[in-house]
Amino acid sequence: MTRTKLTLSMIVKNESNRYLRRALEAHKDFIDAAVIIDDGSIDHTADLCREVLKGVPLHLVQNATSQFSNEVALRKQQWQETIQTDPGWILNLDADELMDSSFPSKVSEILEQQTYEAIYFRLYDMWSDTHYREDVYWKAHHYYRPFMVKYRPDFPYIWRETPQHCGRFPLSINQFSYLCHPSRVKHFGWARLEDRQSKYNRYQLLDPDAKYGWKEQYESILDQHPNLLEWVE
Repeated sequence: MTRTKLTLSMIVKNESNRYLRRALEAHKDFIDAAVIIDDGSIDHTADLCREVLKGVPLHLVQNATSQFSNEVALRKQQWQETIQTDPGWILNLDADELMDSSFPSKVSEILEQQTYEAIYFRLYDMWSDTHYREDVYWKAHHYYRPFMVKYRPDFPYIWRETPQHCGRFPLSINQFSYLCHPSRVKHFGWARLEDRQSKYNRYQLLDPDAKYGWKEQYESILDQHPNLLEWVE
């Protein structure tokens, strides 16, 4: 079997002092290329991408103005920039998401198989470096969702046309044959208090009526005593 090209696709913004370095360091040894949309950063995010991914073919696009208030437009841009690079398989991760330590040894097996066109993983919302949250509002890890797809040039890709929570891939990839994989995604976007406060404020601004999300979950972001479980690698 021949290993298919694996392209990391990512959107970043003002990530130089958060988890981006850690994420790129973790990913760079098993990817073949990267496509990164820098969505209006005013820090050294772009330079960090170039530094850490030196030696990895990198297509870096820098937006002068952030498009995140209309997430579907940003995700469409990410998709178009990625597919024009002949990506093979696309691993779509955010700048604060890391695959667990089991994943690198399993990448070749995924890329060589011919049965599945999408790979689904469970995502764990980390509330610190060592613990993830689990309660009625925070249980994403109970479900599998797509993070890897094999690009099919002849397939009609259709998006969920919502300005928030549109999904990282076109909606129509749900038609792909898929595998629920045991490797897990660690999401550190909630792991620091300042990040939780910032996200809470952002949702209050962009989705005040919870038209695209879950109002009770938004309100629970700042819970003082959430139920946390220890992450076991």
